[in-house]
Amino acid sequence: MAVKKAFEGKLFIRKTDTVVVIAGKDKGRTGEVTRTYPKTGKVLVTGINIVTKHQKGQPSAANPNPTGERIEVEAPILACKVALINKDGKPTRIRVEVRDGKKVRVAVKGGEVI
Repeated sequence: MAVKKAFEGKLFIRKTDTVVVIAGKDKGRTGEVTRTYPKTGKVLVTGINIVTKHQKGQPSAANPNPTGERIEVEAPILACKVALINKDGKPTRIRVEVRDGKKVRVAVKGGEVI
């Protein structure tokens, strides 16, 4: 069995950023980042990468569906497959610069501070 390697890069996308998917089945769709996974290099985006999970039934008085069901949940997507949206609404890469003695994220297209 192959051993998974840890993500060796750095995530420039943060929680609450608006991103657009640039590759995969949801290409072109936009959403907001709700969670980041820096160790694996993935992000969780609302409404993107919806997968179907089969939930086993739990027969009890409190459970409304004791027979089980299929539920749709959002799965994490690789951060390299999403791009941040700048003020013009276009996808852009992110660059880190030092301005006024502080590190800030700067959009490559447009050059504005994010």
